[in-house]
Amino acid sequence: MMSSFLFRAMDARAGIFLAILGAAIILVPAGNLLVPESSSFHVPTYAVTLMGKYLTYALLALAVDLVWGYCGILSLGHAAFFALGGYAMGMYLMRQIGTRGVYGDPVLPDFMVFLNWQDLPWYWYGFDMFWFAALMILLVPGALAFVFGWFAFRSRVTGVYLSIITQALTYALLLAFFRNDMGFGGNNGLTDFKDILGFDIQAGTTRAGLFAASGLALAICFLICRAVTRSKLGKVLVAVRDAESRTRFLGYRVEHYKLFVWTLSAMMAGIAGALYVPQVGIINPGEFAPANSIEVVIWVAVGGRATLVGAVLGAVLVNFAKTWFTAALPDIWLFALGGLFVLVTLFLPKGIVGTVSAGWAALKARKISAAYEAGSDVPPASTPQSPAAPANLVEPTPSSNTPGPTAPQPAE
Repeated sequence: MMSSFLFRAMDARAGIFLAILGAAIILVPAGNLLVPESSSFHVPTYAVTLMGKYLTYALLALAVDLVWGYCGILSLGHAAFFALGGYAMGMYLMRQIGTRGVYGDPVLPDFMVFLNWQDLPWYWYGFDMFWFAALMILLVPGALAFVFGWFAFRSRVTGVYLSIITQALTYALLLAFFRNDMGFGGNNGLTDFKDILGFDIQAGTTRAGLFAASGLALAICFLICRAVTRSKLGKVLVAVRDAESRTRFLGYRVEHYKLFVWTLSAMMAGIAGALYVPQVGIINPGEFAPANSIEVVIWVAVGGRATLVGAVLGAVLVNFAKTWFTAALPDIWLFALGGLFVLVTLFLPKGIVGTVSAGWAALKARKISAAYEAGSDVPPASTPQSPAAPANLVEPTPSSNTPGPTAPQPAE
């Protein structure tokens, strides 16, 4: 079963992507820990942290591409699942501080002592154990997505209406987490982390380990997404995206497929948020902002919707551009970034990877057609199907035994 899973997930594009990602997982920490600082090949610790943050953004973009690119669910609320995973990790990190906090309380985090809380809230229990926190990183975003999707998809809410209520969901959580009485730090959130799994969170080795963990999580989730999208399930998802009413008419329980991929995507976003928090050192309600979810959609659109690799590439390129523009053009970086988005929308409507793939396929088709016209025995290939073509969901063509109209007979 595992071998068939990997076989479905792998092809040339996936192999190249995983090879590049694997090289980065090895070379970046090695360049930081093994290469002396005097060398031009040394990777500074701040760069390791920055690239690790890019990888968590790439994982979030991958989660959005799975539901939007392959199932047609335009989510403007995935920042909520990202932030919930981040808060679960932040609660674990806060419980690890112990008596090293400003107020020295062995149980209560500093913000609770400051607000005169006497007891630890019940929903903080268990977060002193990493396995419990890891479980909540998956379960909390997954449970919220399951409940939300159960009602939304059974009610057949689709299109822009679904996008609006996903945005309303993340905005409601934003307002809730801003309240001090919620027990999550209010406006300031959770910060001042000391260590993770017993390792100093500021140490270079810990930073390198977090980068490697982010890369491994991205690789595993990428393989899962590839296996899902290249399976029969993936073909049904594409059919739901392109012709939901027809797919439902053919007998598929559309809401079940949507609910599965929606929940899986939310759990992936939660993992991304959990890896993001120890690298940036803070989690606050600002991560719930609806603008963050919209920005993730832009990453996917720039890289190429329904390509998976494009979502990762778009997230890395756009965030690198933000970092570079803020340093090189501090006064006009927002205009430069906005111009980049406009140019991509006008000249690369399929995104970077989608446009390159379409051009490569067209070039191959022209070469084969030219060779065939020159006398080759290989017939020209038909126009390659895009992921939008649900090949095994079309109605069967009549067989030779099926009665049909007969050809006119010549007159005697």
